[in-house]
Amino acid sequence: MHILDVIALFILLAGIFIYLNTYYLKLPSSVGLMILSLGLSIALFALEYLIPEFKSGTERVLANYEYHDVLFQIVLNFMLFAGALQIDFRKLKEEKTPVLILAICGVFISTVLIGFGVFYLLGWLGIEMDILYCLMFGALISPTDPIAVTSTIKKFRLSDNLETRISGESLINDGVAVVLALTILDLAHAGETHTLNIFDIVWIFGTDIMGGVVMGLFLGYTGYRVLLYIDNDEVEVEILMTLALVMAGTQLAEFMHVSSKQAVVIMGLILGNEGRGSKVTSATGDYVFKFWKLMEESFNAMLFVLIGLEMLIIPWRTDYFAAGFFAFNIVLFSRWVSVFVPIKAMTTYRTFEKNTVAILAWGGLRGGIPIALSLSLPEFHGKEAIVTMTYIVVVCSVLYQGLTVPKLLKSSFPRRR
Repeated sequence: MHILDVIALFILLAGIFIYLNTYYLKLPSSVGLMILSLGLSIALFALEYLIPEFKSGTERVLANYEYHDVLFQIVLNFMLFAGALQIDFRKLKEEKTPVLILAICGVFISTVLIGFGVFYLLGWLGIEMDILYCLMFGALISPTDPIAVTSTIKKFRLSDNLETRISGESLINDGVAVVLALTILDLAHAGETHTLNIFDIVWIFGTDIMGGVVMGLFLGYTGYRVLLYIDNDEVEVEILMTLALVMAGTQLAEFMHVSSKQAVVIMGLILGNEGRGSKVTSATGDYVFKFWKLMEESFNAMLFVLIGLEMLIIPWRTDYFAAGFFAFNIVLFSRWVSVFVPIKAMTTYRTFEKNTVAILAWGGLRGGIPIALSLSLPEFHGKEAIVTMTYIVVVCSVLYQGLTVPKLLKSSFPRRR
């Protein structure tokens, strides 16, 4: 099967999934897509028994098709740029500080708690894994799904402040978590060749993160100045310019050995804020934001299709699946702590509504980004365990939390008419 055939298959199945969920299941996007993804997995398993050659053919296609590079270089960067583009700091207004504290501090707290919790869990189950890879998993699984969060909270009459905090925190923590996960991965790889010292750690963090920030600032501002000269009526030119900016920024960052993920996040923040408001009519038109929103949701749908196909090739080891179910509980607890601690610290100078911690913690569904990041990881000892755990945590999160969070919101807030 040709690469274009595989991409066409992903798009076809994603379109079918969205149609079935929109007109028949009528569930929140992530929940409906996950149910259909599991249905696809069951159907594929059934085909294995009817057509024995089917499994080997599917495995060959997934093995030969280098979708890991596509996920890492294109899908992740496009989704991070699209998410950053939606963050309007002017809309956050006075909620800017709590949102940033919740997103940044929350990711770091969650990473540490999940990392050490999974490290001891795997040791108890007899699975050997380096602590740095466990911490990477902690960062990898920390981002929440902004699409799932915003589609759910819009159905209830939450206050403007609480709605801003929930959606803003979910949008920002994606980029923070992905960059942190990849930086820890670089540390783990460096630790395999020699013993790490404080200079190595500072150097890796500095080149990965600060290098990506500098490149993102330069390319983002350059792109913004270019867009200022393009007429708003030239829809295709503006969209192509943003596409070119992301693709060129990705390749340049990889060439310079800095974080392309950090670069695209910074570019998205610049274009999403400098190119918005009164200047947007002369810089970036509304259709550009709508286009990237569509791209994000389309990639998210295709990732759920990939989840269904990935079930055919992940190792079916009881200890890996047990680790995944235990890890889900660790992730839930860590999410609660990572929300509770910053909010408790901020209550000295800010007021928070009742059940804010519960809503933020339970409403933090995991989505496509952890799946894309886990599947795009390079080969290392323990990757299969991480992919399996990520799969289990995302499935449990979307189904268990996704189906019950409306009940939590309903008990606290009336439903919108």
